Amino acid sequence: MPAAAKKIYQLKVNLKGAKPPIWRRFLVHSTVRLDQLHHILQDVMGWEDVHLHQFNVNGRNIGIPNPDWDLEDVIDEISITLGEVLKNEKSTMTYEYDFGDDWEHIITLEKILPFSTTTPLPICIKAIGACPPEDIGGLWGYYEFLEIMKDKNHPEYENYAEWIGGDFDPDFGNLDLINEVLLDGYDQKGRRQDFLF
Repeated sequence: MPAAAKKIYQLKVNLKGAKPPIWRRFLVHSTVRLDQLHHILQDVMGWEDVHLHQFNVNGRNIGIPNPDWDLEDVIDEISITLGEVLKNEKSTMTYEYDFGDDWEHIITLEKILPFSTTTPLPICIKAIGACPPEDIGGLWGYYEFLEIMKDKNHPEYENYAEWIGGDFDPDFGNLDLINEVLLDGYDQKGRRQDFLF
């Protein structure tokens, strides 16, 4: 696609219902496919990409069609670009990750910026709050986990601390680590390097 047709999208992804808030602000090409956006979201949020996911745009479910998981009516995400589903500033869509824990993210197109070959994409420009651990049991399980991690005398503290590899700071969104992952994982055109395009 010619550079003139591309734009840079400033997106905000917010983990719905999280208190304190957990969100990221990041820049991507408007031409990124939704399967590529899924991987970028995993990286900016801090998820491990071990569960199913889907996008919801105006009542349409977009993801990986899979009749074994009752997902045969899902539109294939590989055929749709971000610019096709978010066209105007302030438009939104939902990204659901892990249908068991039900992590629902609200993605908002905050700004449409001119295309630039000097801006490395994707890049995260703001990170608030730590990503919850995988398989923690959704928001309810996450809040219980946080309470346990505040009390070193809690009978489950040692198990949780060992499980997550030490201390856990729910307020820390590691922007440097996020961008290190993005820099290592994507080429100069914003394509994930372990993908075959």
